[in-house]
Amino acid sequence: MTTSDRATAGGAIGAPAPVVSVKPVVLEAPGRGEDLRVKVSAPVTGSALPVVVLSHGFGSSLDGYGPLADFWAAHGFVVVQPTHLDSRSVGLAADDLRTPRLWRFRVEDVKLVLDRLDLLEAAVPGLGGRVDRSRIAVAGHSFGGQTAGILLGLRVLDPVSGRKEDLSDPRITAGVLLATAGRGGADLTPYAAEHFPFMRGPDFTHMTTPALVVAGDKDDLPLSVRGPEWTYDPYVLSPGEKSLLTLFGAEHSLGGITGYEVRETTDENPERVALVQRVTWAYLRHALGIDDTGWTAVRKALSESGDPLGRIESK
Repeated sequence: MTTSDRATAGGAIGAPAPVVSVKPVVLEAPGRGEDLRVKVSAPVTGSALPVVVLSHGFGSSLDGYGPLADFWAAHGFVVVQPTHLDSRSVGLAADDLRTPRLWRFRVEDVKLVLDRLDLLEAAVPGLGGRVDRSRIAVAGHSFGGQTAGILLGLRVLDPVSGRKEDLSDPRITAGVLLATAGRGGADLTPYAAEHFPFMRGPDFTHMTTPALVVAGDKDDLPLSVRGPEWTYDPYVLSPGEKSLLTLFGAEHSLGGITGYEVRETTDENPERVALVQRVTWAYLRHALGIDDTGWTAVRKALSESGDPLGRIESK
């Protein structure tokens, strides 16, 4: 039995359902410079489906993160993937006036998605009336993890206004932050401090919404002088109900969650990806109040000493 199989023993995940995806669904976005393009995926069966908005990492798009989006959708979630302005598919120039506030446009993208759920639901054949608007989560990888964190209560020092505003959204009641940034200040490399000023002063003390943080213990990003432990900060520094999945041997792509056969995956490991799929699925069902059996099972399985793939801790 593999680790991922053990991780759901006692909390059976069930067979995957066929999935229907529609892209792009275009949402008018005045003030953004161009409309927001979105992908929506959902199982063809089931009712009262919870929603996960998945925020991509820097440069990616609505076409990324198939290993997560496809898995979640096949197992009972409506997955919504906006394409943010930093996507390579948008081609924003480095000197574009919007560049200093890309982090904020990302947050506004997710809020626009939530504002327009009616339109997104109607765009997918057969989805009408099957969405549970009371159960909404946000997930994000890398830059997308910071986006998710802000929606959960993380406060970022706006380099334009000089203020730290509360941009959280009460419609979102759970989150998953994958391989994302920690503290600013002296923890940043000079390059990060110069080119990503919105990373200089994050404040995790208001990030109270329940969340699962996923980190690789070999994720040595060039943005911080602290090494992989920097990506543990969203768990360590935030209050409230939080859990941390530490993946042993994992680098920034966490085994390959960013897409199928993508070049940026430096630590390809299908079993690791399967573990991330199953743990995040179980956590989302737990945190959204759907079912606790899967989460109880993965926590028990990964609490056993000597597991080769990772461990879970909670507070």
